[in-house]
Amino acid sequence: QVQLVESGGGLVQAGGSLRLSCAASRNAFNINTMGWYRQAPGKQRELVALITSGGSTNYADSVKGRFTISRDNAKNTVDLQMNSLKYEDTAVYYCYANAPLRYWGKGTLVTVSS
Repeated sequence: QVQLVESGGGLVQAGGSLRLSCAASRNAFNINTMGWYRQAPGKQRELVALITSGGSTNYADSVKGRFTISRDNAKNTVDLQMNSLKYEDTAVYYCYANAPLRYWGKGTLVTVSS
């Protein structure tokens, strides 16, 4: 069992930055993949970024070059630095862990004003 708690969402103007953080309740060294998904109103949940325990990353094309995912296994955290935010980045962002069952956080709302 893994509990995931997100923090860092909020309201930001287009072009601005936000940093999301997710804390896992269990030793992250034993969690293979962690990352972030998002769900905008009326849309399906979609991948934003993933990072393995070894540090390999995978990004959605829509966020490449703007978002950076990082992970601190010693602190059991995974962060998402979001720069150059766009209106279309507005969504609820969910932390994800594959350990090996899939776990989800409750989500944190990111609102980007145009």
